[in-house]
Amino acid sequence: MNLKILQSTNILKPAFKRDQRANAENLSIKNSNLEKSPVSDTFKISVGYVNDAHGQTNNMMRILSGLKGDLNLSAGDNDIGDEKNKAIHKATFKFLNLGKIVATALGNHEMDTTQADLIDSLKDYNGDILTINMKKDKIDNEDAQDVKSMGRADLEDYLKPSKIVEVNGEKIGLLGAAPTDLLDRLTHPAYHTDCHVDNLDDSIEDIQEEVDKLKSQGINKIILLSHMGYKKDKSIAQETNGIDVIIGGHTHELLKGIKDGENLFYSKSGEPVILTEAGRDGNYFGKLNLEFDKDGVITKAQNNLGETGLFHKNMINQYIFDSILGKPEKVGYIKDAPPPPKKLTEENPHANFVCDVMREETESDIAIWHNCGVRNFFHEGEIDSRDIKDISPFLDFVVVASVSEKTMVDLFKKAIEDTYSTSSRKPGLLAVSGLRYTVDRENKALKEMIFIDKNGKETKINIDNPSETKKYKVVTDEFLMSAGADFGILAKEEDYIKKYPYDKDVMVCNYLKKYNKPVSINQLGRINFTTEKH
Repeated sequence: MNLKILQSTNILKPAFKRDQRANAENLSIKNSNLEKSPVSDTFKISVGYVNDAHGQTNNMMRILSGLKGDLNLSAGDNDIGDEKNKAIHKATFKFLNLGKIVATALGNHEMDTTQADLIDSLKDYNGDILTINMKKDKIDNEDAQDVKSMGRADLEDYLKPSKIVEVNGEKIGLLGAAPTDLLDRLTHPAYHTDCHVDNLDDSIEDIQEEVDKLKSQGINKIILLSHMGYKKDKSIAQETNGIDVIIGGHTHELLKGIKDGENLFYSKSGEPVILTEAGRDGNYFGKLNLEFDKDGVITKAQNNLGETGLFHKNMINQYIFDSILGKPEKVGYIKDAPPPPKKLTEENPHANFVCDVMREETESDIAIWHNCGVRNFFHEGEIDSRDIKDISPFLDFVVVASVSEKTMVDLFKKAIEDTYSTSSRKPGLLAVSGLRYTVDRENKALKEMIFIDKNGKETKINIDNPSETKKYKVVTDEFLMSAGADFGILAKEEDYIKKYPYDKDVMVCNYLKKYNKPVSINQLGRINFTTEKH
């Protein structure tokens, strides 16, 4: 197949002079009449895309200033959190509407809330959530008590396998796929025990059948919105026919440009299939420029990524989001801060600082926070409550409990083993205050742990034979303490010493206002490594 790959350019550069902006819009957004001429054997389209925005409202506002496709799509995980995060849910679906995102895949984080609450959010969405491979039992066949207590509803009535949209006079087929591990990734699995997702092989069959239905209706340009992850998307691209583009998510890959064997693959019949994925947390978004021949085969392609932080928030959108979330409060000033770590296996000074705040504010011995829950970082300069909420967007109340040494050591051992046993390096290492520990990467093991009291005195913990009777006053959030899908339980709710009526973001805001001085984020040296990085 002779596919011409166009070199990526700065089409997503945020600043244009006025005349340059007009020209760029005429060429890459609206498409000229010549491009849509009936006598032309080609069709051009630009696809704007996002994935895994994870409820990052500040990034959403910036993305709205740069997302300029003829057709805008999402690969899912737009939202984050459970039913306690209703304002963020509302802001997320407002973002999808403002961005003219006509369809999104079903991500695992869309299912963190109850089915009834998800339906309430969907009622405000102008587009559709697409999923071909998630199946749900009918409400009529379920226990009435379960339906009521778990907030279940006729969710299947609000999800579609596919849809057809018209862009520049041409019909485009869209379909969606949920992650095969969706039910394993949920914050509250009990909400959705009436659902199941097909495995990869069955999902590929589902996808091919739906593609064939679209093609039978004369649709020869088809885009899959997938939250299945990069490796599974590769398999789909190579084991199906008829898909032209896979807008991907879930594994947070950053796929720049177009490279054969990386995000350019070929279907069973030899036609090109392009994959996209724009990282995580809305830090990037994309624009894919495509040219099709008369048979619906891609002949030219160009993939551009925009760095969200380079775009400014539109004042109108700021007002809209403030009306939903409340106006953010200025809480402090960050004097200096390092770049955030790129991997869950790196020490995170931003998370360590939050642990320091939790430990000091609750007068605990040890504070712990899981790296997979950290969704943004402290920026230098003035900081407000929404900036900090973006760092910790889940609503998991801060809790304090008495935890045995053995329970704590077992937590760290399991987290390290699981982290280095998965290709995605999840759930990630643990940020700490009051501890220092050493990780043996090669053996995927905890090598050493030292407790550091409030006076700086260090005491080595016997990790081979930790005490079951020695207790530490530990502070973390509810997810890690007693409800985490990725971790063992540290303490049951009935054993909490104290449960605060707010999450880490509120505690950090209160601390910064009380501290009332510029803060340096430099809390490092709490995790050591015995081997070279893999």
